[in-house]
Amino acid sequence: MNIVTSHVRTLIEKGIRFDGRKLDEYRKDVTVEYGISKKSAEGSARVKIGTTEVVAGVKFEVGKPYADTADQGSIIAGVELLPLSSSHYESGPPSIKAIELARAIVDRGIRESEAIDLKKLCIKKGEKSWTVLIDNYTINDAGNIADAIGLCAMAALKDARFPKYDEKAERVIYEERTDKKVPLNELPIPITVIKIGTQLVVDPSPDEEAAMDARLTVTTTSDGKVCAMQKGGAGTLTADDVAKVIELSLKKGKELRKLIEK
Repeated sequence: MNIVTSHVRTLIEKGIRFDGRKLDEYRKDVTVEYGISKKSAEGSARVKIGTTEVVAGVKFEVGKPYADTADQGSIIAGVELLPLSSSHYESGPPSIKAIELARAIVDRGIRESEAIDLKKLCIKKGEKSWTVLIDNYTINDAGNIADAIGLCAMAALKDARFPKYDEKAERVIYEERTDKKVPLNELPIPITVIKIGTQLVVDPSPDEEAAMDARLTVTTTSDGKVCAMQKGGAGTLTADDVAKVIELSLKKGKELRKLIEK
């Protein structure tokens, strides 16, 4: 354990953070910007949590639905951890962290909350349906990248508009946008809480993440339901810890959701 990590752990046990925030306090400067890439994506957004910054783009494709869900479309989520955003990220195939963020944070939150009505993505049962592709990119990782990515993915989905589909020619005309939005039923928001010693910390900084014992990301819906959880770190969480994390996630999720409900 290096001197910085040791110092962080000592301060957190006293309820003190380097930036002066309370343990359960998010950074105040959380922003959501829509339509940042109108030419390359059908929907896009940028989210900043402090100096943590991510962007997301939504694209649409038409293909054959899966045999066991012949009357539904599908979603595919991806996360690219760009080396420019952190010295810990490298070019090449998706890392374990990138896969975890894409599948456990974005994809699972959307699927388990049934945020998108997949049946409304069907064009012709058993033959054609829309696939919604959600791609997230990190611009700067200054801590708590999971929450930023989850929020940005939902913002990009809200911004998205379907392109025109020519059924006779069986092709998507990307140059022509329609007014049709993604059929969203819910806005699942992930909130990550880390445990350092005996304390629970919201919206962690990189130094705090390096000092953590365990991590739990809880995704909740607007009606107060838990739709996904993802645990990380080698440490353990008690039942009381989990209950407190869920309570924090519901509270902070409600705060962040207001930013994209407008």
